[in-house]
Amino acid sequence: MLKANEIEALVQGRSLWSDARRRFMRNKAALVSLCLLAFTALACVGGPWLLPHAFDSADWDAMSAAPSWKNAHFWGTDDAGRDLLVRCLVGGRVSLTVGLLATLASVSLGIVWGATAGFIGGKVDSLMMRIVDMMYAIPYLLIAILLVTILGREFYLVVLTITVFSWMDMARVVRGQTLSLRSMEYVEAARAMGVSTTRIIFRHIVPNLLGVVVIYTTVTVPGVILTESVLSFLGLGIQEPMTSWGVLIQDGAKAMEVTPWILLFPAGLLSVTLYCFNFIGDGLRDALDPKER
Repeated sequence: MLKANEIEALVQGRSLWSDARRRFMRNKAALVSLCLLAFTALACVGGPWLLPHAFDSADWDAMSAAPSWKNAHFWGTDDAGRDLLVRCLVGGRVSLTVGLLATLASVSLGIVWGATAGFIGGKVDSLMMRIVDMMYAIPYLLIAILLVTILGREFYLVVLTITVFSWMDMARVVRGQTLSLRSMEYVEAARAMGVSTTRIIFRHIVPNLLGVVVIYTTVTVPGVILTESVLSFLGLGIQEPMTSWGVLIQDGAKAMEVTPWILLFPAGLLSVTLYCFNFIGDGLRDALDPKER
């Protein structure tokens, strides 16, 4: 005999998000990637406080030293005698912060732009999407060089540069989804009740796009982190004494034949982080796919 609470659990339907959570938890690759990414983020945030070396302090007796447990340089040092493990963790903190801030800004801008264009339609939609097409035609490296030349090399400029050139894809995706949602019955009912366009967009259209937005956000974050690494590698991003994975890879590439660990460790951390985000994105895509229900 089934108990009352068991019968109630069987009768009660599952929501989309609870169903998605169950399917995501069954995806071993996505689950392992989530745990590994969480561990990496926690290590980058708290690790530098637990290690005996500062990221910008030099050990003149251990310049370009190989990884060793004797002198507490577990991942070795760079050519200036700075501990590589601490610098990798601090660099990961900077790269992840840039990735999350730029992604949050670009996703927010893309949602507002795409939902507005798709819901209003007509000439407004055509004008807004032509602006998106024009943005695609502008090389972001050229703008990055101009911003660095005019305003200097600052942290917020890296976030601004990446944001300006990473919101267009989200705008296209949201616009396409909005075109299919604006003809739904609940939207027509809201219009008939006299609800304003802004309220319909943010109370009815945007909440129904969260599944697509979450999936696309996990795909955008690794692209943004990689873009920041490329800019830093080219000398257009984070500058000394602050560091990032791109800066460390640039330093390691100069001495990879003599001290390969200076390149391998930050490149390995960057690769693992990007793979984790991609596996999590694949898991969320499968979990939120209505065809899997």
